[in-house]
Amino acid sequence: MGEFSPSFFMDLWKEYKRTLYKTFPDLKIDHVWADWSGETNLRAEIWKSPQFIKSRAVDIWSEKSNIYNTIMYPKTGKNLPCFGMDLMGFFEKKVIIVFDFQHPVENYLFSVGDKLTKAEGTFRFFEPGNHFSEHVYVRKCTMSEVNNYLDDFAAYLQVYKDMLESADPQGTDETEYRDFDSYMKKLDPVSGYLANNFGKERAEQFVDEFLFPYG
Repeated sequence: MGEFSPSFFMDLWKEYKRTLYKTFPDLKIDHVWADWSGETNLRAEIWKSPQFIKSRAVDIWSEKSNIYNTIMYPKTGKNLPCFGMDLMGFFEKKVIIVFDFQHPVENYLFSVGDKLTKAEGTFRFFEPGNHFSEHVYVRKCTMSEVNNYLDDFAAYLQVYKDMLESADPQGTDETEYRDFDSYMKKLDPVSGYLANNFGKERAEQFVDEFLFPYG
C-alpha cells in the first residue's frame, strides 16, 4: 500500500469522470448539495443539462478508499432509462465497477440488442430486469487496474448519448422516477456506511433528500 498516496485515492475515478463529461459536455454543475470533511470526506453535487432533469454525483473518499456514484435522470415522456454508475474502491485489492442503463419501470428488462454485450452470471444487488438492464456491467479488480475498463465505459456512454439524441425527451414529470428511487433506497447499502462516518441524522437526510428524493 505504500506505493499509493492520498491524492491517488482522491483521483481514483478521474478518467471515468473525464470520459463522462467529455461525452456529455452540456452537463454543468448546478450546486453543491454537501461538502463534509473528516477522516472520511463527502462531496455531493447536482448537475443539469438540456437532456436531463438532473444528474447527481457524489464522491466519498478517505486516505484508503474512493467511492463515486452518479445517476443521470433523463427528461421524461420517451420511456428512457437513467444511466447509473457505482465505482467503488474500498482498498487496493477490492474494487467493484458497475454501470448500466437503469430503467425507472420495475420488472422491465431494458435492452439495446447487439450494440453491447449482455451480462453473464448473477450479481448481488444488480438484477437484470429489476431496474437494471440485460447489459449491466459489473467488474472486480484492483485499484491499479481501474482504467482497464474505460473503453467499455465510453462505449456504454456513447450508446446512451445516441439513445437520448434520437428520442429527444422534453418532459419533466419527476413522478416517473418515484418507483425507481423507492426501490434503490431499499437496495442501497450506503446508509450504514454513511451513518458510521457522518452520524445517523446526516446519513438519513443524505439518502432521503439527495440520493433518492423522488422515492
